Amino acid sequence: MATTLVPLFGPIPGGPEMLVILLIAVLLFGANKIPKLARSTGQAMGEFRKGRQQVEEELEEMEEEVSADFEDDELKTDDEYMNLDSEDK
Repeated sequence: MATTLVPLFGPIPGGPEMLVILLIAVLLFGANKIPKLARSTGQAMGEFRKGRQQVEEELEEMEEEVSADFEDDELKTDDEYMNLDSEDK
């Protein structure tokens, strides 16, 4: 049974639609404010990426710590078993 993916917001606007969107943006914000708006949007996206990268790095560090602790616990358990075996004999 084949399933098809349906876009959530419809098709992506092409050339004529983008021109209409740009014209509406110029009318709403004015030609002088559009570069400022684009700059602030770019800065916000940059901050978001930095924050996301920091969170990913922290998660990787936590994962490494947990896996290292888990490996240490396994080694201790194996050593304890070896010591018990040698003492029993």
